[in-house]
Amino acid sequence: MTKEYHPETISVRAGNVPTEHGENSEAIFLNSSFRFENAAQAAARFSGDEPGNIYSRFTNPTVTAFQDKLAAMEGAEQCVATASGMSAILACVMGVCNTGDHIVASRSLFGTSVQLLTNIMERWGLAVTLVSLTDLAEWQAAITPKTKMFFVETPSNPLTEVCDIQALANMAHQADIRLAVDNCFCTPVIQKPLALGADIVVHSATKYIDGQGRCLGGAVLGSKALMEPVYAFLRSAGVTMSAFNAWVFLKGLETLPIRMEAHARKALALATWLEAQPQVERVYYPGLQSHPQHALAMQQQTNGGGIVSFDVKPKAGQSEQEAAWALIDATKLISITANLGDAKSTITHPATTTHSRISKEAREASGVKDGLVRIAVGLEHESDLQADLTLLT
Repeated sequence: MTKEYHPETISVRAGNVPTEHGENSEAIFLNSSFRFENAAQAAARFSGDEPGNIYSRFTNPTVTAFQDKLAAMEGAEQCVATASGMSAILACVMGVCNTGDHIVASRSLFGTSVQLLTNIMERWGLAVTLVSLTDLAEWQAAITPKTKMFFVETPSNPLTEVCDIQALANMAHQADIRLAVDNCFCTPVIQKPLALGADIVVHSATKYIDGQGRCLGGAVLGSKALMEPVYAFLRSAGVTMSAFNAWVFLKGLETLPIRMEAHARKALALATWLEAQPQVERVYYPGLQSHPQHALAMQQQTNGGGIVSFDVKPKAGQSEQEAAWALIDATKLISITANLGDAKSTITHPATTTHSRISKEAREASGVKDGLVRIAVGLEHESDLQADLTLLT
């Protein structure tokens, strides 16, 4: 879109290129390949001399529409859609880094992201150093001549820690390092990392972009120069978003601004209520003034987002895990699942689910205690969510 429109308008209108049939809603192209007029056109398409679709592993009109819409919302030159959020991180690393390179990443990443960067990527010759998300001195100290990428997730999962994106970008660029930001928790509605200096944005479209827990998908966004090797990896490796999933995500993007506003409003209400409950030891939510990075979060985010985590205070004779599990098991309305970003509120115990494959020592170092509970606040009425947490009242 060439004109400067408001975010709500971009979310509805960007990427919509009707076919000759004039449809008002994006079409879905559920086909594997595309025909050419002749052999010369086929050769031109494959060489890149002529734009156009070839094969849905790397070119599909529905996927392109999703990529164009999300790129417009993030303010990116190009978006590469992938099969899942984790494949987006994989494509990002494989596109930017080479054997022997070094990555500095936050130790407060989603558990599977830590597994990918350490247990898997290190086997293929990448060195990875994990540091505090919020301590810039640790990032600076971790830089080596081979450091190629900084990788962060802000706010973090599940403690909603917030890093100074602009300060980290400045540090990275002084050393010719690329900063990649996982923007899954905020989406471009709440936070725009590229505008703050980041080079790459990564999404799990499975979460808020879908918004109703239906499909898996991911995305990597940035400049055309940085996305070229990411796209080349996708074209050969086939970590491809399906056309059907792209169509679902297109519909999700249309309502993303109003949904994120509602998620954040209800999350703030729940977080405020949780702080007043005697069985809650501590609440983690960027929208609360008690959050250690509250001021920073309010500078680079439009609101606190939809994720609330808290430590449950054990009763006499209970362990921290027993107290957390008892609270979760007593819920009747909130869905017990590790997914997030759904219209339905979800609740999980990170230490034994999303972060269970990380050692206990590593979990504790990142602040994930056995009594920690994470709620991804959906679109239900906040008073019904509060009533469902019966063991806290």
